[in-house]
Amino acid sequence: MIKAPLVKPAYVAIISQRRSGLREKCAEILSSRQAIIWEVGCGHGHFLTAYAADHPDQLCIGIDIVADRIERAERKCRRARLTNLHFLHADAYDFLASLPEEARFSAVYMLFPDPWPKRRHHKNRLLQAKFLHAIAQKAGPGTPFRFRTDFEPYFGEARATFAAHPDWTLQPEASWPFELPTIFQQKAARYHSLVAECRRH
Repeated sequence: MIKAPLVKPAYVAIISQRRSGLREKCAEILSSRQAIIWEVGCGHGHFLTAYAADHPDQLCIGIDIVADRIERAERKCRRARLTNLHFLHADAYDFLASLPEEARFSAVYMLFPDPWPKRRHHKNRLLQAKFLHAIAQKAGPGTPFRFRTDFEPYFGEARATFAAHPDWTLQPEASWPFELPTIFQQKAARYHSLVAECRRH
């Protein structure tokens, strides 16, 4: 019989502490409204800062696991004086676990994520079935998930993952209501986009 790997208590304590701090930040951000435009892996914040400026009535939250990126994104937010925009240094699963029960996504963006091109690293790709299921818990029917990458194999895998998922429906046309080329998009010779809508009730 194969035994599940043991999770060290020290690691559990670190995760618990990290999520506790995130819960406090999320509760403060979401004190007056609950619908969120979420960018997973916001980088230096170019896209979401422009989006928030163009949609002042929408609450926008960007997360990234690299602290330096978040620091740069926060500087952009301060310069633009946007009160509807927030950046958090956070892992995606930690962020999802730290949201208030009543919080809901009105749209999700994932733009040019790390493709982890080597086969042995594919398990590190964030866009997997369990991740889509976790997001669907916080999304209502029709909530769009907009995904874009310049790495064609990852695009094919993402498309297949959405197509097979019971919580999501691929849309025949990738409707993109707001465009601002990210740094990666500017460097890409070509890229691929898809939009899926949540069908969870």
